[in-house]
Amino acid sequence: MKLYRVNALIERDMRKFFRSPALMISSLIFPLVQLVVLGYAFGGKIHGAALAVVDQDHSVESRRVLEMFDGIAAGPQTFRVVRYDSLPAAIEDLRQGFVRGVVDIPHEFSRRYYQGDRPRIVFTEDNSDQFISSSLLERIQDMTTELNTPDVQPRLDAQVELDTVEIYPYIEYIKYLLAGSTAMGIFITAMIGGGITYIDDKTRGLHEGYLLTPITKTELIGGLIGAGTAKAFMAGMVLTIIGGLIAGIPRLWDPVRLLYLSVVLLVASVAMISLMFLVMVRVDDPLVPRAIFGVLNMLLFFPSGAVYPTEAFPKWLSWISVIDPFTYTVHALRNLTIKNTGFEGIYMDVLILAGFSALMVSGSIALFKRQF
Repeated sequence: MKLYRVNALIERDMRKFFRSPALMISSLIFPLVQLVVLGYAFGGKIHGAALAVVDQDHSVESRRVLEMFDGIAAGPQTFRVVRYDSLPAAIEDLRQGFVRGVVDIPHEFSRRYYQGDRPRIVFTEDNSDQFISSSLLERIQDMTTELNTPDVQPRLDAQVELDTVEIYPYIEYIKYLLAGSTAMGIFITAMIGGGITYIDDKTRGLHEGYLLTPITKTELIGGLIGAGTAKAFMAGMVLTIIGGLIAGIPRLWDPVRLLYLSVVLLVASVAMISLMFLVMVRVDDPLVPRAIFGVLNMLLFFPSGAVYPTEAFPKWLSWISVIDPFTYTVHALRNLTIKNTGFEGIYMDVLILAGFSALMVSGSIALFKRQF
């Protein structure tokens, strides 16, 4: 081995690295983004979770309980109170994911209170998300303890008890994480099968060769996005089925559920691959994608709620989750795999992903036409 040859190779790679400012900047941004995002995405306190409250008693004592809920919503802000007149309507919204828990003050609350017959408040929790359900339960238990602490010693034993109802069987974390892992698989396929492949073909001059034929620029982008979507969709479906079997998702082979899963995976694949093309369409250096993919991965995966609920995020990170296609992919897949909600639980996510895809595809076509 000749050391001068090794030194020459090292010098060549270093010169190439320093001649690419975008690669250098991306390499520096990634650890900073990782530090900031992970530092705020994990360990935050739940705030602003929607909590449905149904007062069926409409008494002085029930209003006292409602005032305590309003006080927590205005003070610690663990949750925000959404009033319901109907318990079935509140439970249905809980199943569809519009609220995170339901507190029911039954008809006989005041009667049992004055009779000293242990009046009860019923808390129905969405235990598919253990982070939020445990935080809400802890806060409501504290409130119940405060209700049971009288200013003076009462003559009657009128202690309020809290009954907790879990709307789903016990949810293991592997089931909770499945939706995020599937979304990550789609994204990785979009990176490799879309972004990197696009740059490699571009550097080899294949795009110019295509454009010497009657194929238009719009058709070329459409074909590339279509091919990448097919790869990402197949990867997402395989991950969903294999991951669902490993996690023990019940009734995974239900044809209707598979149909809804296919719809979500399809629009998610289009969204991811079109995002990759929009990012890569003006890039010429093949080393740049390998550097910025880590940043994109961090900015898309963790703020989506894949590993921790978005209600615990600070406001600036919550805004990232709003524009993040991962967020809607994870939400829709989690509703289908854990809650099995059906179309009602995914239609809004599908519409948002479809709109996002249309915007990304239009931007990719416009930028591609300006370059070639």
